[in-house]
Amino acid sequence: MSESREERLMREWEEAGLFEADPDDREPVYITVAYPYPSGSMHVGHARTYLVPDIYARFKRMQGYNVLFPMAFHVTGTPVVGIAERIREGDEDTIRLYRDVYGVPEEELERFTDPEAIVEYFAREYEENMRRMGYAIDWRRKFTTVDPEYRSFIRWQYLRLREEGLVTRGEHPVRYCPRCENPVGDHDLLEGEDATIEELTLVKFPLVDGDLILVAATFRPETLYGVTNVWVRPDVEYAVVEVDGERWVVSEEAYRNLRHQRDGVEKVDTISGEELVGERVRNPVTGEEVPVLPAEFVDPKFGTGVVYSVPAHAPADAAALEDLREDPSVLEEFGVDPSVVEGLEPVQVIEVEGYGRFPAYDALEEHGIESQTDPELEKATQEVYRAELHKGVMVVDEFEGVPVREAREEIKSRLIESGDADVMYDFSEKPVICRCGTECVVKILKDQWFLRYSDPGWKERARELLERMEIVPEEVRSNFEDTIEWLEDWACARRVGLGTPLPWDEEWIVEPLSDSTIYMAFYTIAHRLKGKGELPPEVFDYVFLGEGDPEEVAEESGLNVEELEEMRREFEYWYPLDWRLSAKDLVTNHLTFFIFHHAALFPEDKWPKGIVVFGMGLLEGEKMSSSKGNVVLLSEALEEYGPDVVRLFLATSAEPWQDFDWRDEYVRGVKRRLERFEALVRDHAGESVEGKDAVDRWFLSEFGRVIEEATEALERFQVRRAYNEAFYGVLKLVRDYERMKGHARIVGEIVEDWLRLLHPVIPFTTDYLWREVLGNDSFLLEEGWPDPEEYPREPELSVAREVLEELVEDVRDVERVIGAESGYTLHVYLAPGWQWEALRMVQEGREFGEIMSELMRDERLRERGDEVARVVRDLMKEDLPEDVDVERLREALKEFLEAGARLLERSTGAAEVVVHGDAEEAPGPEDRRAAARPLRPGIWLEEG
Repeated sequence: MSESREERLMREWEEAGLFEADPDDREPVYITVAYPYPSGSMHVGHARTYLVPDIYARFKRMQGYNVLFPMAFHVTGTPVVGIAERIREGDEDTIRLYRDVYGVPEEELERFTDPEAIVEYFAREYEENMRRMGYAIDWRRKFTTVDPEYRSFIRWQYLRLREEGLVTRGEHPVRYCPRCENPVGDHDLLEGEDATIEELTLVKFPLVDGDLILVAATFRPETLYGVTNVWVRPDVEYAVVEVDGERWVVSEEAYRNLRHQRDGVEKVDTISGEELVGERVRNPVTGEEVPVLPAEFVDPKFGTGVVYSVPAHAPADAAALEDLREDPSVLEEFGVDPSVVEGLEPVQVIEVEGYGRFPAYDALEEHGIESQTDPELEKATQEVYRAELHKGVMVVDEFEGVPVREAREEIKSRLIESGDADVMYDFSEKPVICRCGTECVVKILKDQWFLRYSDPGWKERARELLERMEIVPEEVRSNFEDTIEWLEDWACARRVGLGTPLPWDEEWIVEPLSDSTIYMAFYTIAHRLKGKGELPPEVFDYVFLGEGDPEEVAEESGLNVEELEEMRREFEYWYPLDWRLSAKDLVTNHLTFFIFHHAALFPEDKWPKGIVVFGMGLLEGEKMSSSKGNVVLLSEALEEYGPDVVRLFLATSAEPWQDFDWRDEYVRGVKRRLERFEALVRDHAGESVEGKDAVDRWFLSEFGRVIEEATEALERFQVRRAYNEAFYGVLKLVRDYERMKGHARIVGEIVEDWLRLLHPVIPFTTDYLWREVLGNDSFLLEEGWPDPEEYPREPELSVAREVLEELVEDVRDVERVIGAESGYTLHVYLAPGWQWEALRMVQEGREFGEIMSELMRDERLRERGDEVARVVRDLMKEDLPEDVDVERLREALKEFLEAGARLLERSTGAAEVVVHGDAEEAPGPEDRRAAARPLRPGIWLEEG
């Protein structure tokens, strides 16, 4: 089977070593992107992730820089272990995903009971697809995160961090999978990646009669002064749980959380919510007895499934209470006298600007909420809670006048100290599902190893590094700042999974996010370490930090001094990293960890310089998700459309930090335009235009502007802007030129630079045309970036072009009004000289009075003072580009209209076009001539 042109070019590029980067005397540019976790097939969302750095790498190489763009595979962790286990157990959903969505052959699928077989298969597939996409990757530096050399690097990293006191042992709440028996990170999850861990105060409401305690979870213990009742869900079966000799009533979900967070928690009984309705409990703060009432809004999945009611300050409580007042039969159903709610009046606890005594009721009215099931309740609740937290002041008891934030902590501390409250951790949103399919809990891990991101000194170093960095887009910087502030200690090790054992406690394995923070440094020497096996930490001390005696290190490691010196020189050449690219969902973990670890381990002159944050991929408007099968596999897209169509669509559909939407209809449109581009190059390569007129010069000037804009955009990673201009924009220029000239021979004048300009985004098509159609021996990546200076800028011609387009519309309007038939002579009147002089003064920034004074020196104009004033006022509204010279514009406009007369003739009914240079000296009706303005010529349709 013969090679396709893409296969042949990729082979020729690699044989020529075009993507291999070694230190030399050029200025280096070092760019990396998050390496893939190969547990499934590569889809078009992944393709965009790796396309952006590829475009930038090709662009910078063509500018003359020495560019390093490496790749590796992240295989650490438990996700792939969970996948293998589900396949081993015959889980139909998992098998269907891998067989039907990812297209894994049956003989390979049988091997997927081994986690390493899964990562080997998909790592091969990833690499094959990356090569098919034409990514300019230096594959010599490829590694996996379980290679012995990389494990040695991770051990070195953690030994250094421990020496700095930044790794500690303790207990901490973490997201935890009970089945995998491991903490889980974002990449271990099928659902709930955005869920954070929140601390809830558990407030104990003892039954007045009996030994049970209803335990309500809250973020707002300060509101206990306003409790009117306690809510339960009647149709829920609650757990009776024994905790430290007390019998707590909580939801089954809360029990599941509690037993992972404290010792000695035992479920001893169950009780239905219906049985609890009508009971009375005691408020631990006020000592008052309050009733237990039914509520639909109570969700047993959140908190404890028991809610204390503060209708003055909680919109849901107010709505539920009003529901019971309006429908007494609900209480009668449970044998409760409806009169019980009549005496439950709201109690003001907090005063807050912008609200009355009872903010919850104000919010119900403002949002038009009439029931506890209204979806607007969540929004109303958040508004009241935020206002009270940030601006609220207590109005009760000894806390009168104390800000809510202060009172909250004090009341919470007192309740816990007195035994009337406790603490539980829960997720901010649910469900949180591990890749093994199990719902996760919050667990308090003991004897767990943590990275001390809470350390004030480390946070300060991270802030300093961030302050020096360029962040694209800049508005994401605040997300990094916030993350550095709130980030607490991070569980950095697990008991099971693939990865690197902690060097001082090998029962623990460094978890995936914690072993992928500084691997950019490892890339610089990865190709020199292949096959070296386990290495002592002193190798990395010397290579990365210059510490130690190279001869002693060589003797201990089995490397020779020359190898160590070469690695040291290579690291020094490439570092610091210029750009790190990754998705926006990694800002709150990986990318911020990347900042922290560089700040801790490297001197300031080796701190990374910039981060680019990506948006997400959508498929026909829905978020792409491999685990849910809502993806377009890259292999299928490449088969159907080819790499350059996929590349061009991904590059031009959205800027990297924006979400893009893959729609087949749009992709097919890109394919048609790419075919049009190739035909243009084939048809006009080698052609030229002799004796260039204004339209020719306009086209070349605009092409020079496109080079400038595309270059500026690529420097800022604005690939959409760059290639909407360089591809679609130039295609439109060609169409416009053809309309004016009747041919496209001008393409031959720009074809070489157009191919250079487009090479980073469509490398296969451009290199094929460069070599096969233009007959060059070189590759475009070896050619220089196009120079806009070779295309003299004539901005006046661009203005003239706009005037011509508006002129066509004006003529068509007149044709419709007078019912003109084809065959007339079109007279185009350019403004008289005095108007051009006035426009020149406007362009210089002169005031109205000064302009009029200058013009009134002409006696003929003084006689027409009112008319002249009207014209000047009109001209002062014009907004010409600053670089436009009015004198040249006047000349250019006449020349352009004459050269572009064909467009007027083809777009209107004119048989002939006559351009008059000065309306006041030309023949024709006076009213038509008098209408002429510099940027809007007068027109006369002379019939017969």
